[in-house]
Amino acid sequence: MFGWKKRRRRKLRARPFPEAWCEILRRNVPYFSGLDDEDQRELLGHIQVFLAEKPFEGCGGLEITDEIRVTIAAQACILLLHRETDYYPKLRTILVYPHPYVVRGQRRDEAGFVVEREEVRLGESWTHGAVVLAWDSVKKGAADPGDGQNVVFHEFAHQLDAESGATEGAPVLEHRALYGPWARILGREYARLIEDLEEHRQTFLSTYGAVNPAEFFAVVTEAFFEQPRALRRRHPELYEQLAGFFRQDPASRG
Repeated sequence: MFGWKKRRRRKLRARPFPEAWCEILRRNVPYFSGLDDEDQRELLGHIQVFLAEKPFEGCGGLEITDEIRVTIAAQACILLLHRETDYYPKLRTILVYPHPYVVRGQRRDEAGFVVEREEVRLGESWTHGAVVLAWDSVKKGAADPGDGQNVVFHEFAHQLDAESGATEGAPVLEHRALYGPWARILGREYARLIEDLEEHRQTFLSTYGAVNPAEFFAVVTEAFFEQPRALRRRHPELYEQLAGFFRQDPASRG
């Protein structure tokens, strides 16, 4: 079965990429133009596989179009470049709302009482089954590839994290020996972010990364791809860990 899957994916990657999809990439995903020719070709192949295997569903009255599918798939597949990948194996569907959406949830307050509240979300990733995205937030995040904010990178980083069996900021690494440095460096940087916030010091990384280690990994993934030079300058060991995991060096591009 696995050999059949590999052959099928190889055929999908070899298909001519539709010109209409290329135009969507040029218009909506400027990050694509910053890749070299080899990476662009690899990415186009990954997009073909992703779109053949992952269904999209419109929510809140949104009709799914090729623009939506290609724009999201391209950004999700940027995280897969240069790596052996099973194309987000736990992901079964991508749910897309037209705008940020409201989720009703529960939390425990300081007194220990469970209270209900509503949250406005741009996206979320479920450990098994789905990624949920707000389309206008997807477009905004893609339009400026240097602002450090990209909801697709963020939520699909959670999918990579979940491949280890738990979403805890530790994705599957290539060798067992890599987990020690990963835990030490990311743990130290996570603690540093929390300390900076407690001491009211300005931080380069988004404060949302202090919520938990899983959100920290998603936040630093956004920074790695969108603000790589600044991340390498301010957090060199953190950058090195991410470069090893993603097998990319975006700070050296351009």
